[in-house]
Amino acid sequence: MSNNRVEQLESTVAELESTVEGLTDELIEAKERIRVLEAELDTETPTRVPERRQNETGTTEIDETPEAAPEEVEEATADADTDAAEDAQSGDEAEDSGSDDIIVA
Repeated sequence: MSNNRVEQLESTVAELESTVEGLTDELIEAKERIRVLEAELDTETPTRVPERRQNETGTTEIDETPEAAPEEVEEATADADTDAAEDAQSGDEAEDSGSDDIIVA
């Protein structure tokens, strides 16, 4: 009987070794596929470099963000200043009413 038991154990060990080898191969293949996908993803990641396109004459253009006119900058600054002043006044009123803006979950 002990001879039969040894054969069963050897058979089980051989099956387990085969399973481990198969899983190892699958892991290696999966890692390689992940590397390939990550490499593709890195090449598709958009950059901050403007895209180039050709216009009708065949010359290459670069998309550029237009700069704001000085008048527009002054208006935006003035609006921001008045908004900040209004927020400061309403903030003082909120503090006087005793309400807190902190929410504790």
